[in-house]
Amino acid sequence: MATAASEPPFDGDDDRLCSEPTQPSDPNQVDCCLGNPRGYLSGEARIERAWAHWKKLGQPKLIVAPMVDNSELPFRMLCRKYGADAAYTPMLHSRIFTENEKYRSQEFTTCKEDRPLFVQFCANDPDTLLEAARRVEPYCDYVDINLGCPQRIARRGNYGAFLMDNLPLIKSLVEKLALNLNVPVSCKIRIFPNLQDTLTYAKMLEDAGCSLLAVHGRTRDEKDGKKIRANWSAIRAVRDAVRIPVLANGNIRHMDDVASCLEETGADGVLSAESLLENPALFSGFQTAEWVLGGEERNEKGGKLDQADLVVEYLKLCEKYPVPWRMIRSHVHKLLGEWFRVQPCVREDLNSQSILTFEFLYGLVNRLRELGVTIPLYTKDTHMGKVCANGIGA
Repeated sequence: MATAASEPPFDGDDDRLCSEPTQPSDPNQVDCCLGNPRGYLSGEARIERAWAHWKKLGQPKLIVAPMVDNSELPFRMLCRKYGADAAYTPMLHSRIFTENEKYRSQEFTTCKEDRPLFVQFCANDPDTLLEAARRVEPYCDYVDINLGCPQRIARRGNYGAFLMDNLPLIKSLVEKLALNLNVPVSCKIRIFPNLQDTLTYAKMLEDAGCSLLAVHGRTRDEKDGKKIRANWSAIRAVRDAVRIPVLANGNIRHMDDVASCLEETGADGVLSAESLLENPALFSGFQTAEWVLGGEERNEKGGKLDQADLVVEYLKLCEKYPVPWRMIRSHVHKLLGEWFRVQPCVREDLNSQSILTFEFLYGLVNRLRELGVTIPLYTKDTHMGKVCANGIGA
């Protein structure tokens, strides 16, 4: 799991790295696919290895994006149940991860079913990044470098998208991991305002040893994803310019968007972030009412699943895979946002709780049910039917 760059709050000390690790890293290990020691591969061999690894994982198409405090293990497992092929952890701060055992045990948890898995770090020091990466290498399929965070905390900490002003440093981060890890290195980036700068950037990352590139089709200054459409044409240009697998990020709200994005970008997979927070069943074809209203006529097939059902499933996963309560609180707010607009008093009760319990949260869901709130999720062949002005399904 992840946190921002500042020291995070902690709720406990238990180490919950619960998956079975692979063999420890060996810098002299021979790549079984290509017969070359890692770190001594020609450019062509690196490309072949990148694709061999991607194909070995089944070439996942539907992927949970890294989200600070929101793509933690229980949420990843919920999304996997509903169609996600792979997932990123939230961003982990490489320096804190190397220095603080409590941070490691609380912010990164996984299990054997949590694969394929990208573990994402922010960093600005190659040696620190490598030390952090070696700790998670046995538990993941890629170590990912966050080169896309546009928030002010990233500016203050000199990481994420603000490293775009220092391409030699970015190159050194990628090379350090590529030459010293057995697990492949991936990078998640944003685009430059100038397309050629973006293409030069992507090629540099590939040459440095990046095995997979996730491209968010917005610039560093384009932070509001609801107001600014991602540039799929730029992602297409990157796809055409590099020879490693490319993932597209931006504008994925439902499965129609997935199909359109794959067609327009030629990407090898898509990432979804904010839309999954409201609808973790997105990759199973479910849509929220927002994306069904105004659409074509559909056959009646709604109401079998809603966010309250998903909250209950998520809470059960949290009981199985404990995480900090701040993450749980955040997910409940995002999943039940529209429900709380119908019954704001229930939201106020949630906000007033300084200490949460599962009993309280299950009771909160039951209370919404008793108050008659029901806003179903819909599949594509569903007709929305009448919807009351207050947002309660008729």
